[in-house]
Amino acid sequence: MKNKIYKIALLATTAIVLQSCFVAKDYKRPEVKTANLYRNEATTTDTTSLANVSWEKIFTDPILQEYIRKGLQNNLDIRIAMQNIAAAEATMKQGKAGFFPSFSVGTDWTHQELSKNSQFGAIVRNTSVDQYQLTGTLSWEADIWGKIRSNKRAANAVFLQTTAANQAIKTELIANIAATYYQLLSVDEQIKVAEETLINRNKSVETIIQLKKSGSVTEVGVKQTEAQKYATEIIIADLKNSLIILENTLSTLLGEPSAKIDRGTFESQKLQPTITLGVPAQLLRNRPDVIAAEYNLISNFELTNVAKNSFYPTLKVTATSGLQSIDLKEWFSTNSIFANIVTGLTQPIFNQRQLKTKYEIAKANQEKAYLQFEQSLLKAGKEVSDALAQYNNETKKILIRKNQVDVLTKAASFSDELLTYGLANYLEVLTSKNDALNAKLSLVDNKFQQYKAIIQLYKALGGGWQ
Repeated sequence: MKNKIYKIALLATTAIVLQSCFVAKDYKRPEVKTANLYRNEATTTDTTSLANVSWEKIFTDPILQEYIRKGLQNNLDIRIAMQNIAAAEATMKQGKAGFFPSFSVGTDWTHQELSKNSQFGAIVRNTSVDQYQLTGTLSWEADIWGKIRSNKRAANAVFLQTTAANQAIKTELIANIAATYYQLLSVDEQIKVAEETLINRNKSVETIIQLKKSGSVTEVGVKQTEAQKYATEIIIADLKNSLIILENTLSTLLGEPSAKIDRGTFESQKLQPTITLGVPAQLLRNRPDVIAAEYNLISNFELTNVAKNSFYPTLKVTATSGLQSIDLKEWFSTNSIFANIVTGLTQPIFNQRQLKTKYEIAKANQEKAYLQFEQSLLKAGKEVSDALAQYNNETKKILIRKNQVDVLTKAASFSDELLTYGLANYLEVLTSKNDALNAKLSLVDNKFQQYKAIIQLYKALGGGWQ
């Protein structure tokens, strides 16, 4: 018995010593180029980034803030992502348990009828045999080369990747809710402009009818003016239909059936935060999709370790003990106790190239994950550059558009007066009024596009989830 204990202790000590020969590599972040990742006219070393500002300070409309909170709680994409996290967490827990032995118990009854003409049947008198057995089996694998440790790290990276993916969904959801809300407000404002224009169109029809009676214009001028009024009504109808579609979209984002959406007014909004980009390297810790891409790389790196370790010997210890008896009455006596221990090293030699194939696939997946990590950084830089360019462009266009609206509004007013005195024809009047309406609608859209660019820039820098 002492010799057995000595052998077991020696085996355990050998396993612990061998574990110090850990051959799996540790992950090190590859050198990725972040300098000049996005276009900015002024080079800066300021680490202050718009992404570090809470979404509640960016979107100050209390109604919108309530919608964002509701969306984060009820949105189905968020809830699906939470279940993905729960599944990844369960896998991570299993990876941590890989260092512990497995233990199982079982009981069975075996009944055997021996042939009387067989070798044993001819010897024994009773050819009917019953055996009762209660067993417990303990199995443990020594992590000599770090395979279990790498599996644990891979599972942990998958969990963190899933968490980052959930954060990316949050960022996307906040941006979509905000953009849809501001678009609703902008369409409300466009309807207001169009309805005010329609009132003027009706007055224009009355005026042109009077001018026709006085012989100043023809019936063609009357019909063209009426057609202009109908065109404005069509614009209003399309805008109101867009409202319904946008309300349905926002309802879905909130995880609710399509319904009317309460909201503020476009003119009361103040979405003008200080635009600070920080340094490009901050995208590595601010962008959830970039973070998720790196964890995917870490997971594949560790799985490559696992595949490589499969080429080395495996040390397993299996111990089985229990009660075994052919007599049910003696089943639980001390004479029924049995035990055995099996241990040994298993070195794969020929296995139809399976291990080498798995290693090559793991290496290819690791390289693919690295390329996806680089791709996510380039995509992040492009999105920041695009959003910044769009914001700057819309800001310039708003100043120009205001001047355009001012001059076209005056031109439309002057043309009405000139038509009354016969100094302009109705086509000039119609053109100036159409241009004025389109400019006013475009000005509202420019303001919305500026807001949308701010939202996209905030998301592109990685804001919203922190």
